[in-house]
Amino acid sequence: MTEKNVFDTLKERGFIAQCTDEAEVRKMLGEKPVTFYIGFDPTADSLHAGHFIALMVMAHMQRAGHRPIALVGGGTGTIGDPSGRSDLRKVLTDEIINHNCECFKKQISRFIDFSDGKALMVNNGDWLRKLGYIEILREVGHHFTVNRMLAAECYKQRWEKGLTFLEFNYMVMQAYDFYRLNSDFECEMQLGGDDQWSNIIAGVELVRRKTGRNVFGLTNKLLTKSDGSKMGKTAGGALWLDAEKVSPYEFYQYWRNVDDADVKTCLSLLTFLPMDEVNRLSALKDSEINEAKKILAYEVTKLVHGQENADAAAKSAAEIFAGQSSENIPSIEVSDAVGKKLLDVLTVAKVIESKAEGRRLISQNGLTLNDEKISDAEYIFTEKDFPAVIRKGKKKFYKLITR
Repeated sequence: MTEKNVFDTLKERGFIAQCTDEAEVRKMLGEKPVTFYIGFDPTADSLHAGHFIALMVMAHMQRAGHRPIALVGGGTGTIGDPSGRSDLRKVLTDEIINHNCECFKKQISRFIDFSDGKALMVNNGDWLRKLGYIEILREVGHHFTVNRMLAAECYKQRWEKGLTFLEFNYMVMQAYDFYRLNSDFECEMQLGGDDQWSNIIAGVELVRRKTGRNVFGLTNKLLTKSDGSKMGKTAGGALWLDAEKVSPYEFYQYWRNVDDADVKTCLSLLTFLPMDEVNRLSALKDSEINEAKKILAYEVTKLVHGQENADAAAKSAAEIFAGQSSENIPSIEVSDAVGKKLLDVLTVAKVIESKAEGRRLISQNGLTLNDEKISDAEYIFTEKDFPAVIRKGKKKFYKLITR
């Protein structure tokens, strides 16, 4: 165990949102190794930036001597968590769920060490899929009141549009996960995003009612910008942790271009830099803050994609900034682009969100093609334009390749 209590580390760095018993949790984490878990539902074949904080929490906890359980939702994934949703999640096939779970294992392994039992990877499908309907009603259902469940924020958000009975069972299933992990692995804590608070409380209460044991829940803050909006969204969708979906260079550039006001939050939550260094870097002003952003981008990319890819991304960014060519600019294949309007092609390729955005960039001299500023919104691609290097604004580069 380290001398410094990991609870203090998490609090200092800004992770903690809510805790069932702060004093008792801090005491427990300082006295003994604690087994805890975080759940990941396999709704896609890659984790994304929204999962990043959970992965960092697991890493901090393990470094302090505690044992993580990464619970992949082979069972709960068949239903889908209504938390933070205004619509029903797409129902996935067993084959897709199993594939996504395997992808998650590889990505989580970059953050925590599974060797020699230091961490566990568990699939809740191993028990949820074996439960009979009558069994779960008798053994679990009678511990829940409908009134209490409907008071949960995750259900209230769906009330007007319609909450299916399928989704209504999600809280029961997640609570049962905690009960099983406590029984099978002596798991004493559940961690998760702050949108999971209602589900975590349900699990804490179920374990206590069925076993008489005290277990605990802790939520981390969600990854948001200073204006409250979600961080990790790009013009092309989510900021995936899979290099096939978002290249290391694109990933690097996302963090290199965060707002000045978000630098401290990102350095605190998404890197292992000492807080003294975080405070020093985030206090930089004006153009000097760019150095902090470079360090942020490098550290985050190194964690997710490894040092070699982080080095290459940083080198590419430096070359591009210096006006040199680079082979590491993200490439986008476009079909039959010759003879088509540039703004039409860029919209389809998701370089820009709309032609209106493209016209605005052109009016502000913010769009270049092969180092030439585009001044004509009706510009049509010719063969000599390809491969085409597009610069959007000052810092975002894309290479368009015809196929």
